[in-house]
Amino acid sequence: MAVIMEEKYFICEDSLEGIFTAIYDAYALREGHEHLHVQVGEEDNYRLFASYLYSVPDPVKTEKVVRTLKERMGEEVYHSLCRAAASYNNKEKGDAVYHTVVDGITHGSGRRTMENLRNPYVSRTFELARRTANEVNHELEFIRFQELEQGILYSRIGPENNVIPFVMPHFADRLSTENFMIHDEIRGVFGVHPARKAWYLVSGTEGFMKESLRWSQKEKQYQELFTLFHKTIAIRERRNIRLQCQMLPLRFQEYMTEFNQK
Repeated sequence: MAVIMEEKYFICEDSLEGIFTAIYDAYALREGHEHLHVQVGEEDNYRLFASYLYSVPDPVKTEKVVRTLKERMGEEVYHSLCRAAASYNNKEKGDAVYHTVVDGITHGSGRRTMENLRNPYVSRTFELARRTANEVNHELEFIRFQELEQGILYSRIGPENNVIPFVMPHFADRLSTENFMIHDEIRGVFGVHPARKAWYLVSGTEGFMKESLRWSQKEKQYQELFTLFHKTIAIRERRNIRLQCQMLPLRFQEYMTEFNQK
């Protein structure tokens, strides 16, 4: 008679550290992987005949997982896993990333893991990672910085996916001598870059009110000039809202200077 293994779900927080800690804990059970799952956040309805374990984010466990992934699966696959873990899709990403790791390490796909799209978990991880990567590319083009009275460059964004960890290195390299911060309003996270220093993340927006921000006088002038330029070069007869939204989705326009000035 076949033995039916109890399904076990590792509940973790919505972060890369949370997911990687859950993956470490799942491997530590040494029970195989077919009946193990990683789930981001709590469920509304618990499953029958299943047990739930809680994984508390652990930087030591996370570092061990990161090191193993890079050594056994390579940098490219590792970055794909990170992008998938940054997806807004909490219901699927935890299990998808976990079983993609299983395919790469336990089943031996290694550096070719992301090519094994016949595996439904790998296929889903690929889709989630691609969606995040596409949004990162959009944000790199559409992010607008505005100068505060203190001389700090400030930008606010409202992405579907957690893109700040991927856009910060880009701007830290190009604006290395500037004090700047990027504010993810959806998640309440700030990417902060002190001039000539390493960038870091700050979570929590208690007490922060964007209405209290004051632009520098030079910034106000630039906003007026940029808005005027944007309106001047427009050709009314060739206006195509549908095409514009394809090239520049409405959800990005809300955070762009040229679309917010009256």
